[in-house]
Formats: sequence, structure tokens, C-alpha cells
Amino acid sequence: MNGGSAHMVRLVRAFYGGIMKSARIHEYGDPSVIRYEDAPRPVPGPGEVLVRVAATSFNPTEMALRSGVLRDLFPLALPYTLGWDVAGTVVEPGEGVDEFAPGAHVIGRSDGGGAAAEYVTVPAAVLTPAPASIPLAHAAAIPIAGVTARQAVERAAITPGLCVLVNGAGGGVGGFATRLAKHAGAHVIATAGPRSAAAVRAHGADRVVDYTASPLTEQLADPVDVLLNLVPVPPSETGPLAALVRPGGRIVSVATPFPAGDTDVAAHHVVARNDADDLAALVRLVDAGTLTVDVSAEHPLSDMARVHRLGEAGGIRGKVVLVPPAERRG
Repeated sequence: MNGGSAHMVRLVRAFYGGIMKSARIHEYGDPSVIRYEDAPRPVPGPGEVLVRVAATSFNPTEMALRSGVLRDLFPLALPYTLGWDVAGTVVEPGEGVDEFAPGAHVIGRSDGGGAAAEYVTVPAAVLTPAPASIPLAHAAAIPIAGVTARQAVERAAITPGLCVLVNGAGGGVGGFATRLAKHAGAHVIATAGPRSAAAVRAHGADRVVDYTASPLTEQLADPVDVLLNLVPVPPSETGPLAALVRPGGRIVSVATPFPAGDTDVAAHHVVARNDADDLAALVRLVDAGTLTVDVSAEHPLSDMARVHRLGEAGGIRGKVVLVPPAERRG
């Protein structure tokens, strides 16, 4: 079958392949633009797999995507189905896919979105077998937050005995970063508000600093070896934060870039890569019992707009997963 004929077959199958529920936007705006509605069920192309979604997870960046703040960097083809993290079951491998058979449980990051639905097509290359030791829906919390944390911790070259300050430990990335830094042997000081403090301690932080009480510069008497910055901070605050790191230390930020400055503190800005090998390494840690997955709440997919409102109000701790309606899955 030539390329044109194969494309036509996919179009016909998409048209007759049924509908599914999805959470998508037809325009940029506040959370009210999110519609929970019927949409065509996708069909896998070459190198893709069709996944029946067990859950997706909420990521704060999707609020900026939905509102249009990122439209110049990431213009969307509307309507756009939300959801980057996916955990689910392979329904149909596309042409050329041999590594995942129907029925396989997988997780991954769908860079094109689409996971906030009952079904999504995802390139096989970005998927990895899901952990067997936790509920499949909870595994949706791992891909973006976990891989971002892993790549930040690796970039920081954390070794046993180093003192690491995790700024933003109460978020999804921060929870994984705290646990991975502890796994690497660090002494971890973590910033968190009162609502997240208990969870951050449970993640293994040796000390939790309440960033809402007073500036960190007033609460930390001794310099740290590594600063992992996981939250956007105003440029005016990067200097005081950098001053908390000892000479010869390192700053790794996955949010606001830190200027190199005139000190001998190395500053790195990490933009997380979609890496199935990193994801597989996290799965191994989960199944070994070394890394826990903390899902703070589970919502039905129909609550996507409500979850975005909670996110904008600062009402979300850690990772939240959204689950499609089981009764519609075939």
C-alpha cells in the first residue's frame, strides 16, 4: 500500500472509528474554555500506538498553554485536547511497531497533548512499560514530573554527603526531586508551605523550610552545595537565592534561568527532554520500592476545568491525576 492509500485508510477509519470523551479547548482563555465533549477516536499512524487511557495528570504548564501565554512559543492547532502525561493500555500498534502488543500497560509523555481523553495515539518511541507495583492510573504522575526531576538531579551531579536545597519541593517535580536527591545520598533541605510540609517530610527531606514565614536568606545560616530551583522566581530574587550556595557549588534551575554572575557558582538551566530511557529508569526505581509515587488527588476527566481553577488558585499539592469514565471504555 502506498503512502497516499495508507493515509486515506486512516482517514476512513478515523471517521468511522467511533467517538470518545475528551477535555479540549477551542480557543484560548480561562478554565471555562475547557470543554468535556465528544471527539473522534484517533487512529495510530506508522510508529504510533493507540492507547486506552487509564489516566493523565495535571501539569501547571498546561494552564499557560490553555490561557494563550505560550501561544508564540507553542502555537496550538485548535481544537486542542489537553494532557501530556499518559498511562494506559495498548489497544492497537501502528505500522512498524513491534515492541508493544495489545494489552500492554505503558506510560509516556505525549508532546502533542491528547492524553486528556479516553484514547490517544502516542509515538511508540516515547513509551515504556508501566510499573507493575502501583495502580496504572497513578503511573500517569511519573512522566513529566519524574523525568524533569531526574534530569535536574543528574545535571546537579549530586553525590553522597552534599547539602542540597530543593526550592519548590511541594510541587510535582519537587516531590520527585526530593526523593531522588535523597536516593543519591544528599542531605536535603526543602522549601514548602504549611499545606505541603508534611508530604515533603514524608518524601525524605531532612529539613523543611517554610518559605511563607520569612525569606530563605534569614532561615538558612550555612551555605548549601547545590540549589535545585523548581519554581519561577522574579529576576530580583535570583541573586539572593544564588548567595545561599557556597563558592564552587552548583545551581540547577528548571524554571527561571539564573545568570552566571561573577561568582564561581556554576548555574545551569535544564529544559527537560522527552526521554524513554530516563522514564524506564524511574519505573525500575518504583518497582524496586526505592521511589514512591505520591498522588495527592484523583479526579474524573470531566473535572479538568475545575482542576485548572484549583491550580490557578494555588489549591493543588503534588501530583493530581484525571481518570476517564470507565463505563465508556471498550
